[in-house]
Amino acid sequence: MVKTSTDPRVRLTDGELDRIDAYWRAANYLSVGQIYLLANPLLREPLAPEHIKPRLLGHWGTDPGLNLVYVHLNRAIVARDLDMMLVTGPGHGAPAIIANTWLEGTFSERYPSVGRDEIGMTELFRQFSFPGGVPSHVAADVPGSIHEGGELGYSLMHAYGAAFDNPDLVVACVVGDGEAETGPLAGSWLSNVFLNPARDGAVLPILHLNGFKIANPTVYARIPETDLLSILRGYGYQPYVVAGDQPMEVHRTLATTLDRALDEIAEIQSRARRGGRVERPRWPMIVLRTPKGWTGPAEVDGVPVEGTFRSHQVPLSEVRTNPQHRAELERWLRSYRPEELFDPTGAPVPAIADLAPLGGRRMSANPHTNGGELLRDLVLPDYREYGVPVGERGEPVVGATGVLGDWVRDVIRANPDRFRLLGPDEVESNGLGAAFEASDRTFLGAIEPGDEHLAPEGRIMEVLSEHLCQGWLEGYLLTGRHGVFTSYEAFIHIVDSMLNQHAKWLKVTRDIPWRRPIASLNYLLSSHVWRQDHNGFSHQDPGFIDHVVNKKAEVVRVYLPPDANTLLSIMDHCLRSRHYINVVIAGKQGAPTWLSMEDAILHCRRGLGIWDWAGTDTGTQPDVVLACAGDVPTLETLAAAELLRHHLPQLKVRVVNIVDLMRLQPESEHPHGLPDSEFNTIFTTDKPIIFAYHGYPWLIHRLTYRRTNHPNLHVRGYKEEGTTTTPFDMVMLNDLDRFHLVIDVIDRVPQLGPTAAHLRQAMVDARQECRDYTRTYGEDHPMVADWHWG
Repeated sequence: MVKTSTDPRVRLTDGELDRIDAYWRAANYLSVGQIYLLANPLLREPLAPEHIKPRLLGHWGTDPGLNLVYVHLNRAIVARDLDMMLVTGPGHGAPAIIANTWLEGTFSERYPSVGRDEIGMTELFRQFSFPGGVPSHVAADVPGSIHEGGELGYSLMHAYGAAFDNPDLVVACVVGDGEAETGPLAGSWLSNVFLNPARDGAVLPILHLNGFKIANPTVYARIPETDLLSILRGYGYQPYVVAGDQPMEVHRTLATTLDRALDEIAEIQSRARRGGRVERPRWPMIVLRTPKGWTGPAEVDGVPVEGTFRSHQVPLSEVRTNPQHRAELERWLRSYRPEELFDPTGAPVPAIADLAPLGGRRMSANPHTNGGELLRDLVLPDYREYGVPVGERGEPVVGATGVLGDWVRDVIRANPDRFRLLGPDEVESNGLGAAFEASDRTFLGAIEPGDEHLAPEGRIMEVLSEHLCQGWLEGYLLTGRHGVFTSYEAFIHIVDSMLNQHAKWLKVTRDIPWRRPIASLNYLLSSHVWRQDHNGFSHQDPGFIDHVVNKKAEVVRVYLPPDANTLLSIMDHCLRSRHYINVVIAGKQGAPTWLSMEDAILHCRRGLGIWDWAGTDTGTQPDVVLACAGDVPTLETLAAAELLRHHLPQLKVRVVNIVDLMRLQPESEHPHGLPDSEFNTIFTTDKPIIFAYHGYPWLIHRLTYRRTNHPNLHVRGYKEEGTTTTPFDMVMLNDLDRFHLVIDVIDRVPQLGPTAAHLRQAMVDARQECRDYTRTYGEDHPMVADWHWG
């Protein structure tokens, strides 16, 4: 819990302010040096062209504000012994954050070649935005970061995700005023409705108004301040404004304001934790208004720079070739008086070095920012005990996610401090309603009579924003916890870009030795394309899989369990896994149970396999392979296999079910990929393959194009045909139905030819009969609706 200061009215002495200002100047100096310098880091000689980087990359405009916030947070950490981390929305302010991690010593600990001396400073400058160095954003390479910020809008939701279930943690979050214009950030302000001061940590938002984006003023900086404060108060915050362009006055005001905010947080938490009713408090936040590019060149070539959009990136762009620009850069750097900031060896002088916290109290070394160090395994109930007993093949008919819900309920009970279930108002809709037997939904807004499963204390988080669900979960995972995000399949596309960023983070951190693996990001997508017949075309899109498969093979997994028992096995595996993005797609509607629990476990371990009981090729070479991936494609494939068994008993049919989609790739392309020899054994090298697939057909071709038998592969899947109709009519619209699969077999098995003409005609007629029935009665034909295996 945050500690209250001994006397919040105490003002800092002039000496303390001078030390804070010196630290700020040192961080600013180091920030500028990273953007510009290759050599001569302490300006021991006049700047020459060879001292300047050939390509000037990076962003200056936000750095002074970030450096200002950082040094003041450090003062508060030392004064109060705070457990604090920092999330920076303006991720392009990497020079500032890197500078502070170097001043604190953490950067040199993680990268010993970048020591805290002149040689290390040279390397610090050289590596920034340089080939083989560190990126220009606050990437995973930077100690203390859980948020790159290259794509704007996600800082505040990551901060709240980090604070959930971390009662002693304070997450300071700098929100850029350009970032504040994004939709995800606008929604993020409401995260305080879900933060419980009795059991969660605190988030301190700092909205940094420096007034400009790349080429335009920011909206929040140009609307009347009364309007801005009204917006923030409406979101439930108590905003405090710190504004100015005179450093010492801003230092004094910010220090006093920060103490006030931290005291209010301490009081809120103390009041909530003394017992009694927990209500939504009005959390403090800071609005910091300082000039963009503060302390940089006032103007360049007669054009204003400081306090304008021109300071956003590189204010002096011709330093190597233009002597006037080079002289201005030198004046700029010397204005920070580096001789007062660094000793003769290049190390920060003691007055600066001693301002930083020690050990794990440094924001750049806080264990929460390297969540794998804190990660504890989940206590997982034995999923086999939740399995569905199978009598006759395909019986009973159950909703797979409903069966899973009982297990998820007990996962929640067994892990009251490190597991959360998130969804956009769809936990019940997606069949996981049993989870509410273990937990309510977290909610600190007004609760009225008739509301169900709402309470300040809850492990289930629902908000009608996929962005918030994703961002909260990412922040939760990155700080060492576990969770599942459940959503409708069609609308998970809303977070496509967020998935991109998380996948890149996972990919990069695999190669950073000091970054420890975190729990996997688990998606459970239900209400999928084939069972959105009631909602219609707008809800029918299986393309998220295609998007995920674009990411690095080392970090993505896609699972299509065909029934409830395989879903249980897959989800247990996913919650035990580390450092992946797992996408699991399963139905919530009643569907056959094909495999016993024991068979389901074996099938999931294999990832794909021949279902001997469904085919007619036992011990022989098949004439055709029927492959399927997904619950509805599996149902249609098995129905087609039974039709073939009945009408063409001489035909040798092999049925192959795929639960782990990545098994289709060669082992050279994905860690789960099948060796060519095994793939050829299962799918043959020359027989027709009729593949019924859950999503867009061309993905299967993309995954298998290197396989020997790819020319004989014919895939049926979603063809962007949909409407509000019956379930079977939906598969017919996309030619995925059992009758069409039989037709595909007849058309592609050479020896059938004219001998199967009567059966082909019967299949065409059956399709028409089913179509006519739906149009007459509004439901599926009994030959389909009442079908069962055998």
